Amino acid sequence: MASINSIPEKTIERLSEYRRTLLSCHKRGITHIFSHVLAGIHGITAVQVRRDLMLIGFSSDTKKGYDVKTLIDFINGILDSESAMNIAVIGMGHLGRAIAKYLNGKGLKLRVTAAFDIAPDKVDCDIDGIPCYHMDRFEEIVEASDISIVVISSPSRVAPSLVVPIINAGIKGVLNFTSTPLHFPQGIAAENYDITTIFEKVAYFVKESDDMGDKN
Repeated sequence: MASINSIPEKTIERLSEYRRTLLSCHKRGITHIFSHVLAGIHGITAVQVRRDLMLIGFSSDTKKGYDVKTLIDFINGILDSESAMNIAVIGMGHLGRAIAKYLNGKGLKLRVTAAFDIAPDKVDCDIDGIPCYHMDRFEEIVEASDISIVVISSPSRVAPSLVVPIINAGIKGVLNFTSTPLHFPQGIAAENYDITTIFEKVAYFVKESDDMGDKN
C-alpha cells in the first residue's frame, strides 16, 4: 500500500469521489463494478481509474469487476484516520452553518465539534448542536478539543488576521472559503476555495456556450 504522502493530490480527490459513488452503489445492492463504468460516472478513462487503484495497491479486478464493498473498505483505509478528526468552523454565518451541518450529517470520520465567531448573538450559544466560542478562546479550545482542521467562512476582510492564531494553535489543515487567499507554512495543508470565482468561471463557460450557439 502506498504511503499517503506519496499519493498525488488529484488521486486523493478522485479516491474520495470514487468512494461516494461506491457507497451509493452499495446502498442500491450493486456488488461489483467495472473500471470503465466507474470511469464513465466520473468523466475520466478506465486507464485512469486502474492507475489510481494500482497506486494505492488495489488490483483485484476480476471478470465481474471490482468488489464494491472490498474497494470501499480499502479506500477507507487510505483516506480515513483511525479515529474521527475534529473540525472547527470560524465564522458561523449562513455558509459556516451550512458547511457544519453538511459535514456532521455525512457520517464521515470528520466532525465539526466547535465554532468560533465574534457576534454577540452567536458567542456562547449552541448553533445546530455545535458550541460557538469567541475567537479570543481559539487556541484554548483547539487544544482542549483536539481540533486539527479549521474551516474559514468569516468575512474576507477578517481572514488575514486568522493566519497567526491558526499557526499558533497547531492546526494541521485549513479550508478557506473566503475570497482572500491565505498562505501557511509547510506542514499545514491548506486549500483556498473562492466560491465567487468558481461561480464566475462556470458562468463564463455557460456564456461562451450560449454565444457559440447563437453563431451557429
